Amino acid sequence: MKIAFHGAARTVTGSKHLITLKNNTQILLDCGLFQGLGNLTEGLNESFGFAPAQVSYLILSHAHIDHCGLLPRLVAEGFRGNIYCTPATKDLCRILLLDSAKIQTQDAEYANKKLRQGELEEMPLYTEKDVLQTLEQFKVVPYNQDFQIDADVTLNFTDAGHIVGSAAVHLKIKEEGKTINLTFSGDVGRYGDLLLKSPQSFPQADYVIIESTYGDSLHQDLDPIEDTLREIIEQTCIVKKGKVIIPAFSVGRTQELLYALNAMELKDQLPDVQYYVDSPLSLQATEVLRNHPEVYNNGVKEVMKVDHDIFGFKGLKFIESVEESKALNGDSRPCVIISSSGMAEGGRVKHHIRNNISDQKNTILMVGYAEPRSLAGKLLAGHKQVWLFGQDYEVVADIRSIKSMSAHGDYEDLLQFLSGQNPALVKQVFLVHGEYKVQQVFAQHLQDKGFQHILIPEQHQEFEV
Repeated sequence: MKIAFHGAARTVTGSKHLITLKNNTQILLDCGLFQGLGNLTEGLNESFGFAPAQVSYLILSHAHIDHCGLLPRLVAEGFRGNIYCTPATKDLCRILLLDSAKIQTQDAEYANKKLRQGELEEMPLYTEKDVLQTLEQFKVVPYNQDFQIDADVTLNFTDAGHIVGSAAVHLKIKEEGKTINLTFSGDVGRYGDLLLKSPQSFPQADYVIIESTYGDSLHQDLDPIEDTLREIIEQTCIVKKGKVIIPAFSVGRTQELLYALNAMELKDQLPDVQYYVDSPLSLQATEVLRNHPEVYNNGVKEVMKVDHDIFGFKGLKFIESVEESKALNGDSRPCVIISSSGMAEGGRVKHHIRNNISDQKNTILMVGYAEPRSLAGKLLAGHKQVWLFGQDYEVVADIRSIKSMSAHGDYEDLLQFLSGQNPALVKQVFLVHGEYKVQQVFAQHLQDKGFQHILIPEQHQEFEV
């Protein structure tokens, strides 16, 4: 059996890990879009490093675009196998992939309007038609059920606690009379998350592929999330009469913010200003989460006994049309705007940042991971000037962050996720989905816990196991 790493190798995006059995069966774990890598991004998304038509089937850990966003291109290039995932992941993929196809098409059309003579037309990575074909190939598998994919491979999903529907993937692979147990973590969530259940424990594995996004960090804020949110909103909107702009992923982070703001209202602590969610996709994702209450933790279920709408509160408005979104930039009244994308690399939030970043009364608040080369990453790193829409802008607004709102576990969460494993029985741990320097630190944490066989794959590197 061989494992090749064609994405999220010494970087945090583009998750793709290809298992090839000796009988030539190929199992692809995730098929994600590369994001936030500057000039490298386009080339990485156009070449898989393997032949899509030869992949037997795909197993999807969750619906974030850096894990599922290249599925339609895989299908367009000849993949015809089943795509296995949890029911909630399929629901999210439908809205996220259709939205992605729309953006791809619009971006290509815009670029082609500026073509010079002799230049080739830009084509989208995939179209809505490709997405609809992809959705036909989805097969749902519930959590904690053994599912026989073929005579040699059994699949089991456990809850990874990262976003609604997220799963760790556990495979039993029979090869030459032996059974190999392989676990792929997907993205591991937090223990004690605001909304979701904690990651589940899982049986002993021979091989573990684990994410390492925050493998060198601890999510320890001095104040609870609600206290920090209230302080920032009061200081910005009430005292300085400014705006709070929050880049937030449409899936997961936006709903967590809404839940925290709703909790503040239940305690009569919510500042009296207008709150906008400027993202049609966030509205759809919130409805998916509403439709899957099985993922909620016990604390949320208790709140639901007294509040049937845990994502709604006084002053909240979802913005859908482009015209309404543009109107927010012309409205000088204090408010809070939650908008995607989470790394501020595109979408409506980039326009809100451009219109508010050079005014000291405003605040840009980061609430999750930001790839260092992304706009959000540059702001967090303290850049005093950023390039937006062909122009330099001075960073005058306050830049704040709440790191504890990350949906990724820190290194203590990751170690707890692995705590049910006997390190002596794990033949190899592969670290993926992390920056190389961070992965080196996490590798040391693993060694301190007794895991001795640790590898950090490079892009397209293959190992025989």
